[in-house]
Amino acid sequence: MNYTLITGACGGLGGAFTEILAESGSPLFLTGRSEERLTALQASLKGKYPALETEVFPCDLRSEASRAALFEYADGRGIIFDRLIYVAGVDTQMPFEQYDEGRILTQMRVNFEGAASLIRSFLSRSPLDGNTEILCIGSVTSILPEPYFALYAATKKGLEYFCMALRTELKGRAKVTVVLPGSMRTREDITRSIDAHGGYSRLTVLPPKKVALRAMNAVRKNKMRVIIGSWNKLTNFGSHLIPLSWRMHFAAKIWKGTQKDFYGE
Repeated sequence: MNYTLITGACGGLGGAFTEILAESGSPLFLTGRSEERLTALQASLKGKYPALETEVFPCDLRSEASRAALFEYADGRGIIFDRLIYVAGVDTQMPFEQYDEGRILTQMRVNFEGAASLIRSFLSRSPLDGNTEILCIGSVTSILPEPYFALYAATKKGLEYFCMALRTELKGRAKVTVVLPGSMRTREDITRSIDAHGGYSRLTVLPPKKVALRAMNAVRKNKMRVIIGSWNKLTNFGSHLIPLSWRMHFAAKIWKGTQKDFYGE
């Protein structure tokens, strides 16, 4: 029996992936930082889908030891993975001068290091028979350098390039897809940020379930890189017609007036 490993399973987008796959009866291995929330999620799934096979394990993706413990737990139960959905991410938005060391390391480790580490461990426990799937959640912010969102955009760009390169290395053995969604109303602070940025920001918003469905369709079709949302695609296309310095100036105006900091929550 092969399992799907989902990181950030208790969040809005991770929860959407979890619900979609639970409906299909796919065995799930769910992880997040909070053991309490994971246990509650598992109980909820069992109530809705009594026959569904689920495993949960809390993991701090910043920690090498915590990541290793996750796979030790899986190995102890003889679990084989054939799909990884890496949703977890930290989207701190503020002037870089206001960062401290913890915020820098957390964002870099969760957004990039954690993904690379989990993928390496995942590959050693997967059949790699051509049906194995790796799906990573990037961001449309990686389309250009984003002042006041600089570290987030940079880590998402790194994840994007990593996935695209890995896809070539694993050709014929695994499907690797990175999807670039826009904003989603998954937390209260994100909703406030969307509303504060006005009409342009709201045009990029899609419901988490729609993003999850389109992302899963993309990896099934073995797409390399997919921008999700018609407005986001149009923005990406149109941005190539505008000088980079102008685009960065526009991005700075969008992000400068607000801050978003989920660190330590």
